[in-house]
Amino acid sequence: MLELRNVSLQLGREGHRLLNEVSTVFPQAHFAAVIGPSGCGKSTLLKVIAGLREPTEGTLHWEGRDLAHHDLDPHETGYVPQFSIAYDLLTVRESVESALRLRVAIGGDACEERVAEILNHVGLGELRDRRVQVLSGGQKRRLALAMEMVTSPILLLADEVTSGLDPKAEDEIVRLMKRLSSEDERIVLSVTHSLRHAELYDSVLVLHQGRLAYHGPANLLYHYFSVHDPDDLFPRLAERSPDDWHDSWEKYREAFKFGAAAGMAPAGPRTESLRRLFRLPAPKKPEGLKHGDLGGVPGSLTQFGILLARRWRLFLRDKGQVFLNLALLFGFPCLVVIFAWDGLPQIKNLSMGSQTNMLRQLAEQASYQQEAARTGGLVSGLVMFQVVLLTLMGSNNSAREIAGERLVFEKEKYGGVRPVSYVMSKAAFLAALVAAQSLWMAVFVNVICHFPGDFVSQLGLLALVNAAMTSVCLGISSLARTAEQASLISVYLVGFQLPLSGAVLALPGFIGWITRPFIAAYWSWSGFLQSMKDTRVYDIVQDVTRTHLSAVPLCFWVLGSHVVSGLVLAYIGSRNSRWE
Repeated sequence: MLELRNVSLQLGREGHRLLNEVSTVFPQAHFAAVIGPSGCGKSTLLKVIAGLREPTEGTLHWEGRDLAHHDLDPHETGYVPQFSIAYDLLTVRESVESALRLRVAIGGDACEERVAEILNHVGLGELRDRRVQVLSGGQKRRLALAMEMVTSPILLLADEVTSGLDPKAEDEIVRLMKRLSSEDERIVLSVTHSLRHAELYDSVLVLHQGRLAYHGPANLLYHYFSVHDPDDLFPRLAERSPDDWHDSWEKYREAFKFGAAAGMAPAGPRTESLRRLFRLPAPKKPEGLKHGDLGGVPGSLTQFGILLARRWRLFLRDKGQVFLNLALLFGFPCLVVIFAWDGLPQIKNLSMGSQTNMLRQLAEQASYQQEAARTGGLVSGLVMFQVVLLTLMGSNNSAREIAGERLVFEKEKYGGVRPVSYVMSKAAFLAALVAAQSLWMAVFVNVICHFPGDFVSQLGLLALVNAAMTSVCLGISSLARTAEQASLISVYLVGFQLPLSGAVLALPGFIGWITRPFIAAYWSWSGFLQSMKDTRVYDIVQDVTRTHLSAVPLCFWVLGSHVVSGLVLAYIGSRNSRWE
C-alpha cells in the first residue's frame, strides 16, 4: 500500500505551491488515473512519489515505512516519463536487453528468455528486430513499459503515456497497464488527460492547482462533480476555488476509503445506494510475467562494459556521425600540410666572406634572416594549426556526448546505473577517437613536413591536447542544460585557444601567466616546440615568436591535469539531477 500524508511541494520559502497537502492511499493491485487541468501538479506528484523531487512538507509511506528514511530500491519501482527512453538506432530487443542487463545481473540464455517473455507480454514479440525509430507512437509506449518491466516493479508510474495516440493505440496501452496492475500486487499510477477508458481504472485522482479535489471510483467521478460528459469536468473545476474543492472532498473522503482486498471499500455517511456503487471487484491475477528469481544489481564494471558496447553500436549505426569523424580524421591533416607540401624549407648556413665582400655578406645575412623568419613562422604556425585543429576535434568529440542524451541517462540513473560507470564508458569510447585522430595527425603531418625533434614526445603532446579538450568538453556537456548550449560553450572555448595561448597574439605578461594554465593549446604548442630544443629550428622559432616556452615535462603534467579535471567535472555533472 502506498500512502501520501499531507504532501506539499513549494518553490522557495514563500513561492508557489505545486502540491498542497495531498493525502490519499493506493492499495495493492491497483490501477489509478491521475487527471487535472494543465499545470495542476500531476507530473509533479508522480515525481514526488518516484523520489525525483523531495516534498517540502508531508511524508510518503510504503507498507507502513516512511520512504524518506527507507526508500524503495531501484528494481522495485518503474517510471515511464513523457520523453522517449529508448535509442532510435537500437532494435526493440536490444533496447529491452540493455535495460535488463543494466539493472539485473543476468546473462546468457536466462537473459534471452526474459527479454522474449517481456516482449511477448507487451505485444512486441513480432517487432523484436525492428529499430525504435520506425515504431509507431503506441509501439514506442509499449516498448517504454517493457523496458520498465524488466525488474517486475511493485510500483509502476506512467506519465502521459497515452497522450498523442490514436483511439485504438490508447485503448491497447490502457488495457496493458490494467493487466500489469493485476500482477504481483502491483500499483500502477497513470497521469492522463483522457477519460475514454474510465471504466478500466480502479480509481481516479483529480488535482486542481495542486489541491486534491477527488480520489475515488471512476464510476462515481461524474456524479461527484455533477457532470455528464468528460469534457465538462475541467470547466466544472474552474467554477470553484481549489480550496473549496479540497474542503468538499474532505467531507466525503471517508466514503471512499480503500479496502485491502476489494480495492476500494465504502464507508461513511452516504446513502446505501451509493455504498453499493462504491465497491469495486477484486482484481484477478492473470497468467503472465512474474517476479521470478531476479539477480542482484550489476557491478560498476559490468555496467561499464554494457554501456561501452552500446555506445559503439550506436556510433557505427549513425552514418552521419561516422562520415563526419572520418572527414575530420583525414581532412584536417591535409589542411595543415597545404602550407608545407614540399616539407620545411632548408636554411643555408651563412658564408664567412672576407671584408672585401662586405656588401655580399650583408646581403646573405639579410637573406638568411628573411628565410629564417619565414621558416620560424611557418614551423610555429604549422604546430599551432595542428594543435587548434585537434582541440576542434576534441570539442566535436564530446560537446554533445552527455547533454544530447541527458534525459535518457537520468532515467537509467533512476533505474540503478552508476554515474561512474556511465562517465568511464564515455571516456573509453572517446579515448579511441582521440587516439585515432592524434596518431593520424602526427604521422601524416610528420611524413610530409619532417619536423625535427623527438617524435614520441610530439605525438604524446598532440594526443594530450586532443584528450584535454575532449575531456573538458565532456565535463561541459554534463553540466549544460541542453546539447545546443554545450556545443556553443565548447566552440567558444576552442575559439579562445589561439589568441589566449600567446603564440599568435602577444599578450601582456601578467595576462599570459593568468590565462595559460587554462589554455590547453599553449601547452601542447610549447611542448612540441621544446621537443626541437637541440635543433636549429628551435632557435629560429624562438627568435620569431618571442613567447615564453614551458618545459616538456611541465606541459605533459598540465595537459594531464586538464584531462583529469574534465573527467572529474563530467562525473560531478552526471551525479546532479537534470530532470527539470
